[in-house]
Amino acid sequence: MKRLCALPLLLIAMAMTIACSSDDNNGTNTASGNSNANPAPYASLEFPRVKGGNSIVVTHATAALGTTYSLEWDHQLKAQRWTCYFFTKENKDKKWYRDNWKKGITWDGKYWTGDPFQKDPDVPYAEQPNVTGEFSGSSYPDKGFSYFQRGHICASEDRVASQDANGQTFYMTNMMPQGDQFNDKIWSKMESFVRNDWGRKITGANDTLFVVKGGTIDRENDILCRTRNGFIVPRYFFMALLLKRNDTFQAMAFWVEHINSDHSNDKLSDYVLNIKALEEKTGIDFFCNLPDITEQAVENQDLATTIRLWNLNNK
Repeated sequence: MKRLCALPLLLIAMAMTIACSSDDNNGTNTASGNSNANPAPYASLEFPRVKGGNSIVVTHATAALGTTYSLEWDHQLKAQRWTCYFFTKENKDKKWYRDNWKKGITWDGKYWTGDPFQKDPDVPYAEQPNVTGEFSGSSYPDKGFSYFQRGHICASEDRVASQDANGQTFYMTNMMPQGDQFNDKIWSKMESFVRNDWGRKITGANDTLFVVKGGTIDRENDILCRTRNGFIVPRYFFMALLLKRNDTFQAMAFWVEHINSDHSNDKLSDYVLNIKALEEKTGIDFFCNLPDITEQAVENQDLATTIRLWNLNNK
């Protein structure tokens, strides 16, 4: 297994199918006509525009499968702004089971007899929440939160093509505090839709599903509360998706309030807005590495078309 730490720098939905022949099979933009693209290390299509300032980009990868996921970590806020990753024909399949950890498994030089939650070796340990006790020992009873779970942003189940890739999803930089009724219900339903309806159905050699997920950390009004040692609990969570099929694209996003009650029976279409609206809510420039003409087209798709193209009518 290898880890790559990038240099410091610097949902809800929309859909559009549009031709664009300027991206290679790895999803790296090589086109001209892009006014807001990231620099080369962050040019893959899953990357939002990197904020910079107090933030760094960290990429975790394995020798066999390449990138597991990337995240932008804010040193000052002590939180991740987003995590991004992708599903391809090579990394979509399930070859590892989370319950295997409970059987006693050696990974990364350590022996695990439970889920391998641990601090991220590429981010200062003091900036990360403790592996145990920080989230579960924090509450917000006036809002119905008696405790918080360690909520994966890149879901464990999204990285089950290998033991190493799955283990990397348990770094604390990939966790955000989530109420159990949120994490296990509507958030899990959204994750299942992304993974099972789209990610694991990738079959073409030139097809990729790019995913960006996170919680709101930058605006005080978008912060629900803080844990007992001051770690941010987002008020909202989001997902943004970009599906590449050969030289065509369609995009969508989810935006959901962090409420600790069971909304798993809600229609996913109730949480849909287009990418432009998601950018306005988060201040994040999604899919900025697309050529401008393509980016603008997929950002402004009407919701009816989005819901139809992503098969959300009955979800």
